[in-house]
Amino acid sequence: MSEKVIMLGNEAIARGAYEAGVKVSAAYPGTPSTEISENLVKYKDDLYCEWSPNEKVATEVAIGASVAGVRAMSCMKHVGFNVAADPAYTVSYMGVNGGLVIVVADDPGLYSSQNEQDTRMVARAAQLPVLEPSDSSEAKEFMKFAFDLSEQFDRPFVFRTTTRLAHSQGVVELNERKEIEDKPYVKDIRKTVMMPGNAKLRHVEIEKRNLELAEAANTLPVNRVEMNDTKIGVITSGIPYQYVKEAMPEASVLKLGMVNPLPRKLIEDFASKVETLYIVEELDPVIEEQVKSWGIKAVGKEIFTVQGEYSANMIRTAILGQKLEIAAPAQAPGRPPILCPGCPHRSVYYVLNKLKLHAAGDIGCYTLGAVAPLSVVDTTICMGASISSLHGMEKAKGKDYIKNWVAVIGDSTFLHTGVNSLMNMMYNQATGTVLILDNSTTGMTGHQDHAATGKTLQGDPTYAIDIPKLCRAIGVKHVIEVNAFDIQTLEKVVKEEVARDEVSVIITKTPCVLLSKAKKPLYTAHPDKCKKCGMCMKPGCPAMTKKADGTIFIDDTMCTGCGLCANLCKFDAIELVKEGDR
Repeated sequence: MSEKVIMLGNEAIARGAYEAGVKVSAAYPGTPSTEISENLVKYKDDLYCEWSPNEKVATEVAIGASVAGVRAMSCMKHVGFNVAADPAYTVSYMGVNGGLVIVVADDPGLYSSQNEQDTRMVARAAQLPVLEPSDSSEAKEFMKFAFDLSEQFDRPFVFRTTTRLAHSQGVVELNERKEIEDKPYVKDIRKTVMMPGNAKLRHVEIEKRNLELAEAANTLPVNRVEMNDTKIGVITSGIPYQYVKEAMPEASVLKLGMVNPLPRKLIEDFASKVETLYIVEELDPVIEEQVKSWGIKAVGKEIFTVQGEYSANMIRTAILGQKLEIAAPAQAPGRPPILCPGCPHRSVYYVLNKLKLHAAGDIGCYTLGAVAPLSVVDTTICMGASISSLHGMEKAKGKDYIKNWVAVIGDSTFLHTGVNSLMNMMYNQATGTVLILDNSTTGMTGHQDHAATGKTLQGDPTYAIDIPKLCRAIGVKHVIEVNAFDIQTLEKVVKEEVARDEVSVIITKTPCVLLSKAKKPLYTAHPDKCKKCGMCMKPGCPAMTKKADGTIFIDDTMCTGCGLCANLCKFDAIELVKEGDR
């Protein structure tokens, strides 16, 4: 008996995977995809799911499970798909045994990402078919359909979602899990061993399969025509479909659920029935360029942007020419992202700022060290790039040049791809100092475990990678562990290590303040002792403000008791209040 519930898009994707009979899922956390695995683990009695060190590994785990004959998936955000590209391009040639789906979450509007790439472009290059839902209900049903199509056409599928879909709610009808019988494994090296001679033959095979899929797309239920007024026809997909229906409920719409390959006959037939054809798609003109290449006249990016999210009002203005009377947004004060009160990264950046050091940065909470008042991080590229780019600077300008540079990277990111970069420094006889800001979690995406935390996604205790030993095993002689809040020792160690003509690693092993829910001590400021010197304000802790008379006030609802301000105050104007006094 079915039940209808309200679900976020990510919850619905997880539910769809469960109902589809998935047995193996692997992922690396990355907003906006993280909650898919966090919801999928609720069904761990029926399937296996894990956090992998990175997206490449996650995809390879899923491929292995598919080869063995079960339905499998990997999940990631769009930039993670770049990391997974190596196995993704090749498994496109291999095909599947058990159904295989790669879930990729794009981020139009750059809410939590370093670029705005369009997964459909990558999938087209890899010749991977793509399904894209428009709401939570479709997210669940399309997941099930993706696995069916994967096995029917011997193709891995990309399942594209976006931030808006991932974090929006909708009504979802729950159904029973479909128990899929394991496919037998049959040794076939021509299909699964991608050496050149085999890959050449498989390329021919996947071209054939893709043509079959493109033909089938003309009648697949995920692609549907909604004929209304034929003055305006719109081809759209995903979340933009919702905006089109809101802005122009009377327009005729061809809603595409499969966005690669496109249903050419269906599109040509639809285009022939409308006076003016518009193509509404966020980010790149993936559909538009193909449709126009077939000689079909259409309007697309001439009136729409390739940047950011769309909206119903944008469509009303661009297509209907409506001049909308919209109230000006409230002039709220700007609230730039900041490190949390008590964040151990803050004390590290305070020391680096004091020493006037530059930092090659990485992806994580510590990226916020780029903004005032800390202003330490000079570069942020991608996962693991802090160490590699520092190495490049040293090889470009010499060891003396980077005496006032360090690389900063988190524990999860170090295990993701940073470890390879550190190996490269050792192998290629580099110099330079790497700071691993180990806060014992994957912080920015919501405190997920990783290979060094000692716990799996399924909640089981496991071996925790010893990061200091790992660094020493690579060959780093100078590996020093420091408490991030011991700023005197940290300053001394940083000075010593950046002066070396060897590779050194400093690990600031201090857990994220949000990991513990225990009641914490707090500090209070005594205005009668405050000399108004401003030293305690330099790290930029959001719990601290300066009063009109120049003295300091500590907000006891925000203070986490880290003690950084008290360490900086030389006049005993900041006092620790014991936990029982709160």
